Amino acid sequence: MTTTATSAGTATGTAPTSLKGVHALVTGGARGIGEAVARALLAQGARVTLLGRSEAKLASSAQALAAHGELGWVAADIADASAVEAAFASAAGRFGPVQILVNNAGQAVSAPFGKTDAQLWRQMIDVNLTGTYHCISAALPAMTNAGWGRIVNVASTAGLIGYPYVTAYCAAKHGVVGLTRALALEVAKKGVTVNAVCPGYTETDIVRDAVANIVAKTGRSEDEARAELARRNPQGRLVQPQEVADAVLWLCQPGAGALTGQSIAVAGGEVTVG
Repeated sequence: MTTTATSAGTATGTAPTSLKGVHALVTGGARGIGEAVARALLAQGARVTLLGRSEAKLASSAQALAAHGELGWVAADIADASAVEAAFASAAGRFGPVQILVNNAGQAVSAPFGKTDAQLWRQMIDVNLTGTYHCISAALPAMTNAGWGRIVNVASTAGLIGYPYVTAYCAAKHGVVGLTRALALEVAKKGVTVNAVCPGYTETDIVRDAVANIVAKTGRSEDEARAELARRNPQGRLVQPQEVADAVLWLCQPGAGALTGQSIAVAGGEVTVG
């Protein structure tokens, strides 16, 4: 792990009045939405830990973000509970307990249901749902002990509605939304909020992979494939990572204490009821 600072977080038991000095951990933080979220949090003065699987990508992202504030990174596979525990302990050793957790790491693989074997099913559940559970399990005790915390799960519109050819992914993301709603009720009186942000098709690696898959299977051009995905959005475009990051940042603010158990679609009006 590398870090640009070793300052402690805000005092245990003290509810912050701003994000300055607050320790935020962002999973899948080395690229796309995660990197945009990290940059937004750094701009507010938070101390940010990036978590991901690739040390090389984490180091590269950390170098790019280092000028924006106090930053560290830890490598772990979120599907591995022991690795997550070790990563969170390492992060806490530098910036104090995690006070804001952004569960952004995820993976999408498309296949017709008839070709969705048990291995693919487990992969989607392990990464998208169980990984979220592992990270919450590692962060929540310190949050409830301190009487303050923010958990934001980056789910998907696939957690609110159905899409063909991604049944396992949809099931996992629906699980994340259900986890969000249930846990929010459990910790409602403990100063911890739990919310989900549900992006539509966003300009990320997942969408680039989807475009490549459409091109390979249908013979359409890349522009035609992107247009097909963008058509689901009533605004006729792909969502940008910064737009998702802005929604996440809003939910992380100290003033967002009354917002909990929500699943907010960032999708240009594609989904209007969560």
